[in-house]
Amino acid sequence: MFVLLSIFMTLPALFLAGTASGAPNAVAFGESAAIVCALGVLGILSTYRQPRELKPRYMFVLTVSSWLIIALFSSLPFYLSDHGISAADAFFEGTSGITTTGATVFSGLDSMDRDLLLWRSILQWLGGIGIIGMFVAVLPFLRVGGMRLFATESSEWTDKALPRMKTLSRGLLFVYVLFSVVAVVTYWLSGMDLFDAFNHGLTSIATGGFATSDQSMGRFSDLILMEATFFMILGSLPFFLFVREMHGQHFVLFKDQQVRLFLTILLTVPLLLTLYRWWVSPIHYDPFHNYVATLFNVTSVVTTTGYASEDYSAWGSLPFVAFFFLMFVGGCSGSTAGGMKIFRFQLSLIILREQLMRLLHPHAIFTRNYNGRAVSDEIISSMIAYTFIFLLCLLLITVLLAALQLDFVTALSGALTSLTNVGPGLGDIIGPAGNFGPLPDAAKWILSVGMLMGRLEILSVIIVLSPAFWRG
Repeated sequence: MFVLLSIFMTLPALFLAGTASGAPNAVAFGESAAIVCALGVLGILSTYRQPRELKPRYMFVLTVSSWLIIALFSSLPFYLSDHGISAADAFFEGTSGITTTGATVFSGLDSMDRDLLLWRSILQWLGGIGIIGMFVAVLPFLRVGGMRLFATESSEWTDKALPRMKTLSRGLLFVYVLFSVVAVVTYWLSGMDLFDAFNHGLTSIATGGFATSDQSMGRFSDLILMEATFFMILGSLPFFLFVREMHGQHFVLFKDQQVRLFLTILLTVPLLLTLYRWWVSPIHYDPFHNYVATLFNVTSVVTTTGYASEDYSAWGSLPFVAFFFLMFVGGCSGSTAGGMKIFRFQLSLIILREQLMRLLHPHAIFTRNYNGRAVSDEIISSMIAYTFIFLLCLLLITVLLAALQLDFVTALSGALTSLTNVGPGLGDIIGPAGNFGPLPDAAKWILSVGMLMGRLEILSVIIVLSPAFWRG
């Protein structure tokens, strides 16, 4: 992974070498690539003859440590650049990139060096494919995360249509690259210059949200906003279902319960908020533009992408509250999106219905079914544990940020957006019209840890930090 990361570190300088702007931070990228590559090669040479029996305990350590170290390495080009970026800012930006969160400490993006802008987008693109691989291959093995619920279904079709995990990995990579190329070309043909199209194409499919302007996507046409909405939705759907479609299992995407609920939310909530905005301020109201803006921003928050076309926190009390709760939702399991994931809300409704029915029929026997399959008690216990630890971490991070003299809205929405990997928070400081630059360094370190925990489904980090893990 280190060697691969070092190769990608050279791309900003190579891509921009012949352009008018050039690559002003080529030395920083070269030094960073050399450091990371040297450590990677050293690791390979010192361990290539060692046995590679990956037990669950080793995989927990490998998963958590690799994301932490790669986030640290990803910040090197920012830190070594000539802009005097502090360690806290560099690590925050690198972590936000590799976790596809989209929160930024930088302002003045319109005049920022293009090689740094390109590196931010490449980071999010790498983080997106890394997240898909982790959710499909690693976390089910560790018995953590939403893909456990789909493990039986996945093993059934992989045994028949894709007999090797290598084939699945190739399929996922092909779909991811294909969607990225289509997004870049579509943006370019719709009026973006090639640089903007390339950056936004990478960050749309990765549901990352890094943009090349302080206005985010607000400077583009309604057509581009609609295209971005489509690509954000694509990035938030289960990628393994796209691979199944490729191998002849048609319509499995729309038969999936989490996909149907996810699309229902994106169809109903923007429409209701558009009607509310018209009802509150009918004068000079442009129905089409306001619906596109509402749909785009709601999709950006639900998919945890983090783009913004307007300051939606200024739309009124109801939209403000709606966006806060939408930050919890997230996309589908097996996608690049963060959040609590759609399936956890569906399982909660199943449990609620079961408990209500037990009050009416105490001696009845109930079966829990999801996507036509029985849901085990182990899955339910895991979901409840995740929800509890998520809320506990939300409380803890909010208290820590409040202790640093941040106001309640900033502290709470900052904690929430880091754990759900949404990007912008709410309020005047870290809202869609602001950034995380004004926060104290201590808050940036705390939020960086929150972004990593949210990306790793929290439980993976908690178990590695527990004393019992190391005593076993």
